[in-house]
Amino acid sequence: MKALKYFSILILPIVVYISFTSKGWLTHLPAIVFFGLVPFLEFFIKPNKENFTKDEEKLEKENKLYTYLLYLTLPIQICFLIFFFYAIQEPNLTNGEITGRIFAMGIMCGVIGINVGHELGHRNNRFDEFIGEILLLTSLNTHFLPYHNGGHHYNVATPKDAATARKNEILFIFWIRSHFTSYFQAWSLENKRMKELGRSWFHHQNRMVIYTLCNIILLVSIYLIFGQFVLFAFLAAAVSGIILLETVNYIEHYGLLRKQNEHGRYERVKRNHSWNSDHQVGQVLLFNLSRHSDHHYNGSKHYQLLKSLPESPQMPTGYPGMMLLSFFPPLWFWVMNKKLKQIS
Repeated sequence: MKALKYFSILILPIVVYISFTSKGWLTHLPAIVFFGLVPFLEFFIKPNKENFTKDEEKLEKENKLYTYLLYLTLPIQICFLIFFFYAIQEPNLTNGEITGRIFAMGIMCGVIGINVGHELGHRNNRFDEFIGEILLLTSLNTHFLPYHNGGHHYNVATPKDAATARKNEILFIFWIRSHFTSYFQAWSLENKRMKELGRSWFHHQNRMVIYTLCNIILLVSIYLIFGQFVLFAFLAAAVSGIILLETVNYIEHYGLLRKQNEHGRYERVKRNHSWNSDHQVGQVLLFNLSRHSDHHYNGSKHYQLLKSLPESPQMPTGYPGMMLLSFFPPLWFWVMNKKLKQIS
């Protein structure tokens, strides 16, 4: 069955479990696997440019196993978050071991909490969206849904979009601009929606009000049950997950802009307005997120159906490798500005 390859995401909780139950370098195993082994393998494994046929697409669209796998990530994420609260308190941990376990949880927050939350947040039913909201809450990134669906997908590849990196913009500056701008725009979008409904901004149907209360309740609960150290460790893990998200945003849209007509209106979003990657290992581990061009062309399309098309600009390697490259701005600009020139 074609869906079974996506069960390789279970590698993540396995290596995080090893991190939480080990000492020394093994506490860093998730980082070694996802940012060492995966980029290495993608240099040798041929990219997968194959798409489903029309008959296959119809069949796989109805295959509920793809969605059940997303549901499975919820109990995994919650169990590992609770596990983390105890693992980080283990006596006699060195600073390096604490850092390893925090970043291990951060990878869980980024890959499962935010990425799967993103996928489910695009679904057109309340149950899936609710699971997505809980996953995003575990990463303290609940504002993602209002901004992503109502702002990012609408303004992508324009200067109005917080999550579109400008040409020659340094990653570390982008982190701050993208995260905080998207947060304030999420409030703006929800307040505007409330106004159109004739309601006060402080209303239970304002998602940002509810999300803010949920974040506060979660943080206070962690403090009261586990104490200050665990609270700070969780905040560090959540920030790590958010940084992973913003780094992915950076590589997905770097330098790409939609054309404007004489009236200042932008052309519709096409498949050449996001960077695409068909490198198989990262593609499978991130639920096809790297076929990002088709995702922006049709945001409601389920992850297993996303296509690779020749008009989409291609990354030179997979997501983990591109994320590492982005941490070295001169090298990133040297590689990606040449790619921008080739497609302009």
